[in-house]
Amino acid sequence: MSETVEFQSNGNRASGYLAAPPGGNGPGVIVIQEWWGLDPALKIMADRLAEGGFVALAPDLYHGDLAGHDEMDKAAQLMQSLPPDRALRDMSGAVDFLAGHPAVTGRGLGVIGFCMGGMLSWLLATARPDRIKAVVPFYGFPAGEMEPDWATLDAPVRGHMADHDDFFPPAAAHALETKLQAMGKDVELTVHPGSGHAFMNPHNALGTLDEQLSAQIWPGVVSFLHGQLD
Repeated sequence: MSETVEFQSNGNRASGYLAAPPGGNGPGVIVIQEWWGLDPALKIMADRLAEGGFVALAPDLYHGDLAGHDEMDKAAQLMQSLPPDRALRDMSGAVDFLAGHPAVTGRGLGVIGFCMGGMLSWLLATARPDRIKAVVPFYGFPAGEMEPDWATLDAPVRGHMADHDDFFPPAAAHALETKLQAMGKDVELTVHPGSGHAFMNPHNALGTLDEQLSAQIWPGVVSFLHGQLD
């Protein structure tokens, strides 16, 4: 079952796509969009999480704006014009909404994000360590001036990075993993050999979808989230 929901966002209103598991109840997971927006591909990922037994909420960080998969320039512009403080408020509002939802069970919430959403998932985890207890970023991570105060990162992170990725180079991913592990953080970043950026995207906008790799990774993602949240 899925529906569009509205929730409070620091005195304003935001909305998102909520997908519930067949049994009705389960741990909650925030799903963070790629630069395209809250598009059908992201809803498919939320639905997959619901099929795996989670209550999944994907907040609409662009507030209704979308870029088609043949509109990379528009997607880039939407991402660049997204106010970081508003995005964080909306994600935090989604956390509060999901944490209070009657269908949500478990010991805390997870967050999973893709591309831009992968990077934002780290920021949400550092901003809301009170609620976020598991993080699964795909392809993205904050670097340089975008890096948060890592001291507040409390949740374990199991990230999946692309081997051929000009947006988020694997060398930088390895460097971040080493840095955070040295701080005592439970962080593991896997760079998948031969993969390209957005290898999980079901709409294959960049021509990099790897269905075999996606099928191989997904059971481990579901298992990790259940292990941390149930």
